[in-house]
Amino acid sequence: MKKIFLPVAFFIFLAHSWAMDLSAPQSTLADIFSSSVDPNEGNTVFCSMNIPSGGRTEALGTAFVALADDSSFFDFNPAASAILEQSEISVSHNAWIADSALETVALTRRNGNLGYGTQIKCFYVPFSEYNLYGDRVSGSYYSETSATFNIAYNFLAGYSFRGIAVGANAKLAWRSVPDYTDNRTDAIIPGSGLEQSALGIMADTGVLVRFNALKYYQDRNPNLNLALSLNNFGAAFTGFGSSVKKDDDTPARISAGFFYKPFSRLTISTEVRKPISISSISSSGKISFGTGIETQVTKNFAFQLGFLLQGANPRFSLGSEFDISRIKIDVAYTLDLTSSMNPVNHISLSAKIKFGDRGRKIAMSKVDECYLDGLKLYAEGNYDEAIVKWEEAILTAARSPLNIKFEPAILARETAINFNIQKAELENMYTIPSTD
Repeated sequence: MKKIFLPVAFFIFLAHSWAMDLSAPQSTLADIFSSSVDPNEGNTVFCSMNIPSGGRTEALGTAFVALADDSSFFDFNPAASAILEQSEISVSHNAWIADSALETVALTRRNGNLGYGTQIKCFYVPFSEYNLYGDRVSGSYYSETSATFNIAYNFLAGYSFRGIAVGANAKLAWRSVPDYTDNRTDAIIPGSGLEQSALGIMADTGVLVRFNALKYYQDRNPNLNLALSLNNFGAAFTGFGSSVKKDDDTPARISAGFFYKPFSRLTISTEVRKPISISSISSSGKISFGTGIETQVTKNFAFQLGFLLQGANPRFSLGSEFDISRIKIDVAYTLDLTSSMNPVNHISLSAKIKFGDRGRKIAMSKVDECYLDGLKLYAEGNYDEAIVKWEEAILTAARSPLNIKFEPAILARETAINFNIQKAELENMYTIPSTD
């Protein structure tokens, strides 16, 4: 009964949120953030590349560059595929503003310290054309579709310091504009939409560093991540109906952030972004800021709150994640208080299916077993046998599927070897030479 109550309560809260009259707060917030208006906003193409897939990332205020712990990482930090615990397939739906929507499918896998994956996104909005008399003469969809291919590797991976993950994305995007009509005859002009369609070629690169600091709970996973990512750097081309030419700049940006987990049930993620105008750096947009908090209410239910300030447009979001066996379902609600006199709000959903860790958990259990056996043997005075067990733990950790440096066993083995050397030296020192 408790498992059912939490989701129902969450959706009831959303229903009341939609009904709120927020015209007064809207006016106040617009005044507060008026100095943050970005005059260079909207000067790029393929702006859908900046729209998150939805679900948990949306609920966390899109502050995900350092957290990046599920298949949503494609939009934020390509290095993350090298550190994900499990292989994952995800699908998401983001009901964006003005009847537009974003659909996303992603797949990611990891072999040891090597991660890779692919993502397909499609942003679309209804496109209707009316003639001079107000009659509808055509109807279709404007869309932006992208395919992303990812690869990443985690260097210097160990037990305490989890390594430096470095990754890259290659992106192909297509802007599809429907054919429009002749103003005099209302007849659709073949190929007219292709003239305004565009091809985008872009790349991302990112770095993710993970370690422990100020940790007030017991857990094997690191509690502090630092990250830097460069996204959507490339070029776009249009005019395929006649002569191909360079389009406006792609929505390139630099993001930096950190993730911190001070307690086992509390996660904090913060991120700053700087848009970059490739053709004219001086025309780059203003810095934006996002932050999110996640609370693990129960083992199977988490709650998120987020805030994003991009230009003079503060956005507040909340969401939840339901963990059902190998499936995680995320629901997020975002309230945009300044883009309209009537607050714009939208819902995003995502579902993630986990396909296991490819034997990493079992291998880690074997490492732990050998390490603990070594400690027991050492305590009993069986130093040579302990060294053998610790060497087995080190070798198991270094092999696939873990490929990590297991420092506890390395330190213990060195201590035992040094003890044996010192013991032998003492025995030689006090040995009485034979008189024969």
